[in-house]
Amino acid sequence: MKALCWQGVNKLSVEQVPDPEIRNEQDVLLKVTATTTCGSDLHLIGGYIPAMEAGDVLGHEFTGEIVEVGSQVRKHQVGDRVVVCSFIGCGRCWYCAHDLWALCDNSNTNPGIGSALFGYEPGGIFGYSHAMGGFRGSHAEYVRVPFADYGAFPIPAGMDDDTALFASDSVPTGWMGADLGGVRPGDTVAVWGCGAVGQMAAKAAMLLGAERVFSIDRYPYRLRLTEQHIGSETIDYSSTDVGAELRERTGGRGPDVCIEAVGMEAHSAGAHHLYDQAKQQLRLETDRPDAVREAIYACRKGGTVFVLGVFAGVVDKFPLGAIINKGLTVRGSQQHGQRYVPMLLDRMSRGELSTAHLATHRMPLDDGPRAYDLFKHKKDDCLRAVLHP
Repeated sequence: MKALCWQGVNKLSVEQVPDPEIRNEQDVLLKVTATTTCGSDLHLIGGYIPAMEAGDVLGHEFTGEIVEVGSQVRKHQVGDRVVVCSFIGCGRCWYCAHDLWALCDNSNTNPGIGSALFGYEPGGIFGYSHAMGGFRGSHAEYVRVPFADYGAFPIPAGMDDDTALFASDSVPTGWMGADLGGVRPGDTVAVWGCGAVGQMAAKAAMLLGAERVFSIDRYPYRLRLTEQHIGSETIDYSSTDVGAELRERTGGRGPDVCIEAVGMEAHSAGAHHLYDQAKQQLRLETDRPDAVREAIYACRKGGTVFVLGVFAGVVDKFPLGAIINKGLTVRGSQQHGQRYVPMLLDRMSRGELSTAHLATHRMPLDDGPRAYDLFKHKKDDCLRAVLHP
């Protein structure tokens, strides 16, 4: 089959790779119908995530049609249209039983790598390095889905694949930031990043009752799409002091909840960005925490900061003093999608959550390298590129 493979830093190619096979009795094989680029994939492409090997298949956000089922699969059959959660959960361990699906004890087949990097064994994820299990990703014609009864969800009748696609990762990740960030009716919320996840976090905050939501970015087309389709207020951080702007708009107090949806390659307009960029390139720190720092300083006293962006290791100049002296709660997680996907598909079916505008570009799998070039360099106002194998 054809698949989009990582071949080295900033090197992608479409290759012929072996077809997947049923390996365990709880697997299904899926014919991929839609899969999309994601900002966290850019960390892989840029060489910032360790444990990548030439030939690894990328992609973790996808829909498909089931073409084969393992002997112990109970909820699915051949021909079903499903959307698959990007993180793999066994459904039986302590973490899955407590709805902490990204922390599954049994899905990562290379736990030692993750333990060395993070101090514990993370769960498995499709197409996201050998530290996260070494699973083949979804930018392919077919993909093996382990523990399918827990991670694959029927696409509602009448919903097209390109709409359901974003329930795989972007929508539940954004929703989790607002939910676990503790957004309550009447709150003021600020979201750093107007990509797909940031937009979904802003919409989730609004649906959970936030009175005002601010979305922060620097790209005019991302700010415009957020205003048009999400309805949050926007701030262009390249033209203003975000902290001062948020204080002014909140009566001097600051947001109740700040959600960081940018990750380890954050950008800022200040000189500290040059400091972080230099240290990251020299591998003196692994991640650029510009947006996290700004969120911590901007959050009101006693508020909450939730980190949704992907981070790989260690950062410098982390404002621990601000966290302690302001009495902040700081949380973060990879997405516990299985907790949210069924509810979100229902909301999407009812029109409460719209994702159609996220897919600004559609193209065949053969154009995968071009899709990532458009996406990475923000060409042609690309928010997300959807690949159809």
